[in-house]
Amino acid sequence: MPQFNFYSAIEQIGADHWNNLCHTDYPFLRYEYLHALEQSGSVAPKNGWQPCHLLVTEGEQAIAAMPLYLKNHSYGEYVFDWSWADAYQRNGLEYYPKLVTAIPFTPCYGPRLMLHADLSEAEQNRLTQDVISAVLQLASQHNASGWHGLFLTGTLLNKDQCPQLNYRLGTQYHWFNRDYQNFDDFLETFSSRKRKNLRKERTKITEQNIHHRFISGAQLTDEQLHQFYQFYQITYLKRGRNGYLNESFFRQLRDTLADQLHICFAYDKHYSETEAVAGALFFQDKDTLYGRYWGALAEYDSLHFETCYYQGIEHCIHHQLQRFDPGAQGEHKIQRGFEPIETWSSHWLAHPEFQQAVQRFTQEEEELVRQEMEQLRQRLPFKKE
Repeated sequence: MPQFNFYSAIEQIGADHWNNLCHTDYPFLRYEYLHALEQSGSVAPKNGWQPCHLLVTEGEQAIAAMPLYLKNHSYGEYVFDWSWADAYQRNGLEYYPKLVTAIPFTPCYGPRLMLHADLSEAEQNRLTQDVISAVLQLASQHNASGWHGLFLTGTLLNKDQCPQLNYRLGTQYHWFNRDYQNFDDFLETFSSRKRKNLRKERTKITEQNIHHRFISGAQLTDEQLHQFYQFYQITYLKRGRNGYLNESFFRQLRDTLADQLHICFAYDKHYSETEAVAGALFFQDKDTLYGRYWGALAEYDSLHFETCYYQGIEHCIHHQLQRFDPGAQGEHKIQRGFEPIETWSSHWLAHPEFQQAVQRFTQEEEELVRQEMEQLRQRLPFKKE
């Protein structure tokens, strides 16, 4: 019989058990990434993220694992449920704590439940149902309002197999590589006016004597990481608060996920050939580039677009990556060739009436999101067929 155990730190499970189930180089589900969040203190009970990761074993064999957190707020999730929390409060109910299966501070869709490779499809579906039942039982033990799975792929997104969950549609804007040979090849798919606008943006970078350089993994010095961390904090301070992550998190990833970590630095030749004025951090797996964080010392015309988007596109073309996920939100990405895509989350609320209300809400919202996505597709810069 499978045993379902929950752990208050991922190191209690261990890298071997976790990564043996992680049959992907998707960076955010790797033990190294989740461990760096906890080891650095970026994810901790004092920050409102209490790990309670699930490991399922059968005898000595680990057969499933899933990241899981008990939370007393909704920050760092990017699937917004503040209005649900307000509705609970207005009705004299507690919305927090809640259980969340997610990658903290990381709105990148991908696997969330890891299953042993030898399981058949039927066994995977049965085990997924058993995992959901165990998580809902844990929610009851903690008097949690519910459980939420964010940016899902895989068996947790099998709506026919998971009828007790409500599914919520969202959208992001991703770039897809259609066998482009270079950036100009990509631009040739644009209408003339849109192509001219984008080239004008890139020309502004040249006119300001700014150049860019990607530095990867083990090549990153402590000084360069500190420089990037300053950029990262500047971005959040503009919003009136500190960033979620601390500097030791980035340093640990530089040491443990070196092959998948890149920083694109921007240098102002008028200022210094060696001191960067901006930087953007990326992760990479075998076919996707993920844009995560950015910041700049000063305002430069079009520097954000160049550093975060165009340099990333060039990196994808050069390394033959198939997709570029530049981060959540931002309709301004549409005119730069990033296409609207679906993202999905699942939700279960213990309160029956609120569960029904959320079901109605997500159904109505899905219709509106689909209409919006169709309107956004009409604004893409590509030549009309």
